[in-house]
Amino acid sequence: MTVLTTRSSPRALEWFGAGALTLGIFAIVTTEILPIGLLTPIGADFALTPGRTGLLMTMPGLVAAVAAPIVTLATARLDRRLMLCALMVLLAVAGLVAATAPVFWLELAARFLVGLTIGGFWSIGAGLAGRLVPERWAARATAVIFSAVPLGSVLGVPAGTFLGELAGWRASFGALGVLALLALVALRTTVPQLPPLQVTKPAVLAAALRRSRTPLIVTSLIVTAHFATYTYVTPFLRDVVRPELIGLFLLVYGAAGLVGNLLAGPKAHRRSTFVTCAALIATATLLMPVIGRSTAGALVLLVVWGLGYGGVPVCSMSMFAQAAPESREAATVWFTSSFQAVLSIGALLGGLVVDAWSVPVAMTAGGVCALVAVGFLLWARTHEVSGT
Repeated sequence: MTVLTTRSSPRALEWFGAGALTLGIFAIVTTEILPIGLLTPIGADFALTPGRTGLLMTMPGLVAAVAAPIVTLATARLDRRLMLCALMVLLAVAGLVAATAPVFWLELAARFLVGLTIGGFWSIGAGLAGRLVPERWAARATAVIFSAVPLGSVLGVPAGTFLGELAGWRASFGALGVLALLALVALRTTVPQLPPLQVTKPAVLAAALRRSRTPLIVTSLIVTAHFATYTYVTPFLRDVVRPELIGLFLLVYGAAGLVGNLLAGPKAHRRSTFVTCAALIATATLLMPVIGRSTAGALVLLVVWGLGYGGVPVCSMSMFAQAAPESREAATVWFTSSFQAVLSIGALLGGLVVDAWSVPVAMTAGGVCALVAVGFLLWARTHEVSGT
């Protein structure tokens, strides 16, 4: 089915494919981070500590980091729409397994499938905006696609948390399996056939990696800082507010993240935007153990945190794209791989700190890591401008 009409105006049909891609990423992001909102009931069901339960966040990130280059290389000659649809089927299966798993290792197996989906879908889909809408609207379409990240926090996690409190956490994962099927239908009916324009080869990936040292370091620092802390924000909030308010607090955080994404998107190519995002995350995480112990303080800091993290994915992707402008898919592969690897490592490190000490200590450690990211960004900008 051909959806594209002309290349002169952003007609509605041309945006349907971008919308379907956004829905698919929304389903993926929500599935990936939903355990954050359900960490306590899942852990109670399987009799696990918060740190052990945090493996549900670690597993998909590690798998996605490896799957991103492998899936991209193995399917380089296949139609990209076909791959997007196949990965949505995989996500639906993962939701069904997660909803019915009687033992924790099966739950981890479901998260393995989620990791495969993340690695393939993000690497292939995140750079497709320019093929779905006219080129002059590609930047805006990219911002729309990346808005699925904060939307997962705004709508997905609070809704999943609410459903989990109401009907049990398994119902939440089952609902996400259904959402994946809806995204499959949307992708199949609105995205045109997308044969690969450039076959991504190992040499292309290697060349892009050599030029991506700065974005790799920055992404590693800020994403580690975020997920070492945010993964365990629900246990922290349970000591501050009533359990039924946690979903609302996560909703506020997600809404702030959406605003942060919209504000950062048009200026994502500027290093100052990334510096601002990292500084906001550092501020929120460092102050959370101090003034976040009150309802008002926690809420305000979640807003600051959301504003900061909302711009991180699009800023990181922009930095990778600038490092390898001649190969957008290769840049997207390394963005996906690095982002997911440090996401899982951050969640794992945070879990170790939480089990050994406490959640407030993990917040402080994450805040220091975010400050290091701010310092490195400022140093890198000065270094590149001076040419030294």
